[in-house]
Amino acid sequence: MSGEAQTAEELHVLWHDLECGRYAQDLPLWRELATEAGGPILDLGAGSGRVALDLARAGHEVVALDVDACLLAALDERAAAAELAVETVQADARDFALERRFALVLAPMQTIQLLGGPDGRAGLLRSAAACLRPGGLLACALADALEGFDAEHTEPPLPDVLERDGWVYASHPVAVRPDADGATIERIRQTVSPDGARTAEGDVVRLDRLDGDTLEAEGIAAGLQLAGRRFVEMTDEHVGSEVVLLRA
Repeated sequence: MSGEAQTAEELHVLWHDLECGRYAQDLPLWRELATEAGGPILDLGAGSGRVALDLARAGHEVVALDVDACLLAALDERAAAAELAVETVQADARDFALERRFALVLAPMQTIQLLGGPDGRAGLLRSAAACLRPGGLLACALADALEGFDAEHTEPPLPDVLERDGWVYASHPVAVRPDADGATIERIRQTVSPDGARTAEGDVVRLDRLDGDTLEAEGIAAGLQLAGRRFVEMTDEHVGSEVVLLRA
């Protein structure tokens, strides 16, 4: 028997997982940094737990912060099912205050570019600096240059597709529109019911234009010190990342 349609909350988590949750290319780097840090970790923009749950499985103490209560509820449910201890905190990454101090703060998968410009980044950097232990590390992933489709890359990437209980969900990247301040990524989300009925809606994500030199300068202004850079290679489905490291 085919399942019933997802609730709005379930769909919200499903689309997040479909478009973000399968990415794993960066996980070895976060595991390496977590092991080197040797203390509690704060995952900013944790979503439904892609990074936080992976680090908890490896035995690390993790706190997951996100502004989205629905995604955090999914993370809580998954942690409980896997018998993993992950603390969740609902807060805005641009302005948060925690009593605990962390050895490592992570901003994976371009979280730092989703904050609406320099003021949002400054808030994250100040908040992260305030909750780092002396010598603690902040690691922020930056997307490699996002360009629109051109003569060499005329076709958009293949859609992300999921089948569940007879329903098919597909997220199609249809355009990347760069401008002076960043890039807008446009997707079409399509749902096909078991009887073949189709629905579609658009989704737009805005990434700020940001390079490592600029982020390092902003980190110094927030009282952090330069600690090098690392890199995550691109895949067929995802752009690569430059990871800027800043130390308290």
